[in-house]
Amino acid sequence: MSIIFLTQEGYEELQQELNYLRTEKRKEVADRLHNAMDDGDLIENAEYEAAKNEQSFVEGRINELEYLLGTARIADPNTAPGTIQVGSRVTVKEDDFEPEEYIIVGAAEAKPELGKISNESPLGKALFGHKAGDKVTVQAPAGSFTVNVIKVE
Repeated sequence: MSIIFLTQEGYEELQQELNYLRTEKRKEVADRLHNAMDDGDLIENAEYEAAKNEQSFVEGRINELEYLLGTARIADPNTAPGTIQVGSRVTVKEDDFEPEEYIIVGAAEAKPELGKISNESPLGKALFGHKAGDKVTVQAPAGSFTVNVIKVE
């Protein structure tokens, strides 16, 4: 099993989600379930089925978050200053394209649309351990490409 890394921010976000699911969402789903049960025939009750499905999803997510938060390592980007690792903010430039900025995060908190890329993604994996000034070749599903590391924070 590989090590699951989280940034401090990612850990706190997942902890907030877990707290929300345990307190507010569980109660909301339980109320929906109770109301659906009061509506009578459970065999033909679509709301009851939907509430049971949501309850299953919520409990599954709670279990997933508990495991994740209990086993993950919080990355400290200050352990090797200037070297790309989980928690690093990186600016890269590919050929004639504009520079792009990414934050390297663990897979559990990756949000590529927000510039948070996983250390397990092709780009994140290729950048890991490099420094500003390095040229890095990325092996991606669509083919390889090279980026220049402009800045590491």
